[in-house]
Amino acid sequence: MPEPGLGSVDSGLPPDVSGTVATVGTFDGVHRGHQQVLALVAERAAATGWKSLVVTFEPHPLEVVNPAAARPLLSVGMEKFEVIAESGIDYVAVLPFTPALSKYGPDQFIDRVLRARFRMREMISGYDNGFGRGRSGDVETIRAMGAWRGFRVEVVPPTTMDDGRPVSSTSIRRAIAGGDLRSAEQELGRPYAVSGHVTAGDQRGRTLGYPTINIPLPPPRKLLPPEGVYAVRVQTPAGARGGMLNLGPRPTFADPRVTIEAHLFDTGGDLYGAYVRIEFVAWLRETRAFGGVEALRAQLARDDVAARRALAGRVDSLPGAG
Repeated sequence: MPEPGLGSVDSGLPPDVSGTVATVGTFDGVHRGHQQVLALVAERAAATGWKSLVVTFEPHPLEVVNPAAARPLLSVGMEKFEVIAESGIDYVAVLPFTPALSKYGPDQFIDRVLRARFRMREMISGYDNGFGRGRSGDVETIRAMGAWRGFRVEVVPPTTMDDGRPVSSTSIRRAIAGGDLRSAEQELGRPYAVSGHVTAGDQRGRTLGYPTINIPLPPPRKLLPPEGVYAVRVQTPAGARGGMLNLGPRPTFADPRVTIEAHLFDTGGDLYGAYVRIEFVAWLRETRAFGGVEALRAQLARDDVAARRALAGRVDSLPGAG
């Protein structure tokens, strides 16, 4: 019979996959600590001949078991999977996190989900992993079950910063909310980013001499840095481009809507409909009203210089960075 809350017991894995090296977690942000776990999963899979597997959840478990405590997310939609795809992992399984699944004890989750459904032969865990009903399972639970059930367990120690602090999604959220992009980047291992498909805007930037691309605001659960003007790197189908971005309203035009629009340096071509990732490199200034179009145009020229300066030396061979 299907497991309660999981639908069919079919894992989606090809039938010729005889075993997996698996890890489990939310992996919000896929920061440097997560990346260490993923690297070991891929390494052990290569050594054993089994396939590497990440098991994660949608929505975030806290949104089901304690919505009031649910934190903003560092990655939404495909953002998490884009980073995981770069790690050499073979498969990602996304489990719908339901009230029924939340009631599984650690032994049920390991036996019924990981071993029976996903053919787990080895488990790689972060040092602070918690799973099962009320996060009642921890690394010692995993080790004990591995010894009892006969699967190998390896626990990855914390990845630490220079000051000894462990890398964590919590400290990254705190840094981003406070506008400390450099600290967030150091813990993530890459600039913080927002992604989306380019949509049509009102073309005010074009009339100012600074045409922009616009992407929709992400889902409300996505954490955005403070409103302002930023130096950014934009990953496009044509490659990476430097630019400057306004996150927030457009008070000079009495437009209170919060938007995300970026001017890409030294770039032509139509990007409408293209999927782009906008990486926040440096905060330049707050969003504010100017006395008129000419005053705004003059400020945009200064922003252009400041953004190019901020980008210089941060990337190699990035158009518009020098």
